[in-house]
Amino acid sequence: MSIRNNVEALQNELKAQDVTLIAVSKTKSNEEILEAYEAGQRIFGENMVQELVAKQEALPKDIEWHLIGHLQSNKVKYIAPLLL
Repeated sequence: MSIRNNVEALQNELKAQDVTLIAVSKTKSNEEILEAYEAGQRIFGENMVQELVAKQEALPKDIEWHLIGHLQSNKVKYIAPLLL
């Protein structure tokens, strides 16, 4: 099953339950994320600050990013500009 089919099926199933799908993009390429984006997915989660920053710069600006997991204090300086 393609990424598009997976995203569309999950969104349809979860919409009826009033649940928001956050697609975890950890280890996924920009091309794979764009495929999900083109299927309507707009909320993604990353667990590594450096990957989140790089993907945020390269991908559409209307993506809502979430940092999942723990944030090390030495990484705050990289993520803070994205939140302002």
